This record gives sequence, C-alpha cells and structure tokens, in this order.
Amino acid sequence: MSMTKEEIVTHIKDSISSASVTIEDMRGDGDHYSVTIISKSFLGKSKIEQHKMVYDSLKGKMGSELHALMIKTKTE
Repeated sequence: MSMTKEEIVTHIKDSISSASVTIEDMRGDGDHYSVTIISKSFLGKSKIEQHKMVYDSLKGKMGSELHALMIKTKTE
C-alpha cells in the first residue's frame, strides 16, 4: 500500500519544526513524489543532514510504502 500525499506531509510536519511542505505527485501514480520543505531547522546543516532529517521523519516507510521521493530542502 502506498502512502498518500497527506500522510507524507503529516510525517514531515510532525518531525521537522515549522516546516512548510509542498508536495507533487510526479507521475499521477501515488508512488513517485517531489517534495519541497522549507524550515529553520535546516539552518547550519548540510544537504545530506537535511535530507536525512526528511528520511527519518518517514519512519522507515521509504522503500516500502513510498517508492520514490525527490527532496528539495531550503531554510527560511
């Protein structure tokens, strides 16, 4: 079973403080998403650390319930 856009947004917002999340279903199949997250929490962190924060927020669902996620992170 795939994750919905709403579930992805909820997981990210629950884990990353003050996150503004924009998500797009890239293929219309509910399995390939592009997400842009803007948060002060990313300040001073490398892109790798920022992306790890996003993956951690998904609680192990990446690769099982969520097939593909293109991540863009920005600070405010």
